[in-house]
Amino acid sequence: MNKIKKTALVLIVIPILLLNSPVYALQDIKVEKNSVLSLNDCINIALKNSPYVKNAKYNYEISKTNVTSARSEFFPTIGVGTGYNFTGTKAKHRSSSSNIYSVEASLNQLIWNFGRTNARIKMEKFYQIADQYTFDNTVRETIFSVKQRYYEVLAARATVIINKAYVDINERNYQRTKAYFDEGLKSKIDLVNAEVTLSDSKISLIQSQNAYKNALVNLNNTMYLTDAPQYSIKSTEEFNIKNNIAPVDLTNMERPAIAEKTKAPEGVKDAKLLTSVEKWDVLTDYEVEEFPYSFDECIEIAYKNRADLKAYNSTLDAVKENLVYVKRNYYPEISASAGYTFRDLNNTNSLNVGVNMSSYVNIMAQKANVDAAKFQVAIAENSLNQLNQDIYFEVQNAYINMIELEKQIPLLAVRVEQTFENYQLAEGRYYVGLGDYIQLQDAKVNYNNAQCSYIETIYNYNVAKAELESVIALPQEVTISIEEK
Repeated sequence: MNKIKKTALVLIVIPILLLNSPVYALQDIKVEKNSVLSLNDCINIALKNSPYVKNAKYNYEISKTNVTSARSEFFPTIGVGTGYNFTGTKAKHRSSSSNIYSVEASLNQLIWNFGRTNARIKMEKFYQIADQYTFDNTVRETIFSVKQRYYEVLAARATVIINKAYVDINERNYQRTKAYFDEGLKSKIDLVNAEVTLSDSKISLIQSQNAYKNALVNLNNTMYLTDAPQYSIKSTEEFNIKNNIAPVDLTNMERPAIAEKTKAPEGVKDAKLLTSVEKWDVLTDYEVEEFPYSFDECIEIAYKNRADLKAYNSTLDAVKENLVYVKRNYYPEISASAGYTFRDLNNTNSLNVGVNMSSYVNIMAQKANVDAAKFQVAIAENSLNQLNQDIYFEVQNAYINMIELEKQIPLLAVRVEQTFENYQLAEGRYYVGLGDYIQLQDAKVNYNNAQCSYIETIYNYNVAKAELESVIALPQEVTISIEEK
């Protein structure tokens, strides 16, 4: 397909996506004890709670009031006043005094200021549009942040499962080695190595559990949930771990009691009858779904969809109108006025109506203001050009990361199978006396590391895919509009 056809396809597909993509309306989701939340639920909660989304909304509302304020210059200004004046005069031969009550009303109306007010109105409208797109961009960044933290929890949960299995494997090996040692079939050094390996695996398990809890903290932080009760999250189609529900519980942050602390395993009788190697399939039949767009198409979609790019364009339009507004301060202002005054002194009434043209300009200050406005335009143009380049490199990096990780996943799956088979062979050789403990230990470590690398790569792939979707601003199921309350 040539470039022209690809461009046409993108221009056709994007409107279809925008119109037909399913929209998950925001709901008031309460996180209660034992709740089970999906990824969409977590995004929903984050968009409801995020102070950044709220601030973006407030800034938009302020910009709306600025437009109204700019338009108000075309509305008349009404003045009403009343007063009392006492005047006393004392001369050498006579004195006098007067008491005067007065009521005044005035009306002033701008007729024309040679487009200065119109320029200000346009400027504020462009700022309003920019704030709207800034809101949309804040929503986009919030959604990606939730996805990243959500996948982080699932990956950390899977790593805990792997390390628990690794502890079970090492505990069985320790018990078996101890039984052989008691029978005089294995040396003391093999038993000590088994104990060290078991201790190391328990340390790794504790570290992975700690990483899991930190991942939960990050997820709660992304959703701005404090004092959250125990709840669980579901696996996603992109990251479907064997344990479909991952519990989230940070309600107990106390140190463990002595009875809960890890103890060394006790010897058991007839250890040779214990189960041997057990394969743990944390992720089964994992398939990578092909991303539907090429790199060139992603670039075109990003330039078409990115709200921050649209915000920068609107900001540039706004500062250009500001330059027009500043330049027109050289021009005079034509206005009309009307006034009525009543004084109780002889029941005096006066009415005045007039049309005025006035101009007040400090030439030096005006020139400085014009120069400053020109530099603001230059800064806005430079920022827009920089963002265009940044978007290109963001898409490029995200696309490369996703493709590279996509290539690694099937290879790592094969590696897990290979290291598992090697572990089986090493264990068999060791317990019939054909291999040493170092070979067995290396095989166990390689098998465990292969599983952890596999999970980590799947996590990184899903984050990279979510990042690519974010940097090209694909429509999302869960979102919120600027006008939604």
